[in-house]
Amino acid sequence: MRSQRAAESLRRGHPWLWRDAVARGLDGVGPGEEVQVSGPDGAPVGCGLADPASTIAVRLWTHGRSPVDAELLRERTAAACALRARLFEQAETNAYRVLHGEGDRTPGFVVDRYDHVAVLRTDGDGATARAADVVAALTPALESLGVSTIVHRVGLKGQQPRFELLRGDPAPDKVTVREHGVPFVVDLARGQKTGAFLDQRENRRRVGELASGARVLNLFSYAGGFSLHAAARGARHVTSVDVAAAAHATAQASFRAAGLDPHAHAFVTADVFAFLEAARKKRETWDLVVSDPPSFAPSEKSVPRALAAYRTLHQACAAVLAPGGVLCAASCSSHVDETAFLSTLDDATLERGDLRLLEVHGAGPDHPTLPAFPEGRYLKFAVLA
Repeated sequence: MRSQRAAESLRRGHPWLWRDAVARGLDGVGPGEEVQVSGPDGAPVGCGLADPASTIAVRLWTHGRSPVDAELLRERTAAACALRARLFEQAETNAYRVLHGEGDRTPGFVVDRYDHVAVLRTDGDGATARAADVVAALTPALESLGVSTIVHRVGLKGQQPRFELLRGDPAPDKVTVREHGVPFVVDLARGQKTGAFLDQRENRRRVGELASGARVLNLFSYAGGFSLHAAARGARHVTSVDVAAAAHATAQASFRAAGLDPHAHAFVTADVFAFLEAARKKRETWDLVVSDPPSFAPSEKSVPRALAAYRTLHQACAAVLAPGGVLCAASCSSHVDETAFLSTLDDATLERGDLRLLEVHGAGPDHPTLPAFPEGRYLKFAVLA
């Protein structure tokens, strides 16, 4: 390594070694090969898996000289599954993240459970090259949770993803799961990420708790998770707005699975900003407004533009929030930290002075993070009233 600062970051628990911090030793190393990382003084820092083509050249798994071997993979994956078994009452919730990459000290590997199906997603060529080893280690623990099918979701960015079957029978295109006792439909074949955004589970439940008797507006509603929990907990009426009509079809299927009539609510296919402007002109308001947009900041360079977009969005949300209402605003942009995000919800931005910040939440406990890895704390969910 080139610098003592980078070595100290790894010793504190940050799992990424950036390519520009590598002094030598990666020539001829293939993706997924185990490498020993040493500091500029030659002292061993840890062992990890190489990804020579990535800007993250090595993802560290251990400290010192401890190897990344089959025993370590079994220990890490079994510990992750045991934690989830303690976190969730299986009869109430059977959709959750089993393996959360860096947060479970298995960097590069994400596994989500949807009832009997587990979906693996790998980050980088290094992780992909070692996928079979991780799945072999993880399979016994997954089977103990009732998982019989394991698939690897692969596909280049911008392309329709596909499944590679790793264990069991082929996965269905759609599966009905439970989240805090509420059934919902997951579109495994066409959904985002591994099929659904499981990181918002606890925040969906919180919206349900706030929604009783309210008129609710869910923006960027996608598959309607916030809408479903609001309606299930007694919202008077829910309006879901998303540009993707296919996502509304999945949301409506979830409503029916939960015994709710989707025709009693509104599903609007529209650009969110155009919808909000039209609602403002009509002086239409809602008691609870939920805003959960896609990432506005894919890189550090895009942060100023992202903050401007959040301000525009939040001001438009505040304009349709009824007096005494609740605004829930989310950001999944890891490059936008909590302080910066909350600055887009101040009085000047919202053009009103009656809202207070009640709560700020992140992802659920099945998405653990490391104290020395702030990049893992990407999700912010602010509740104002």
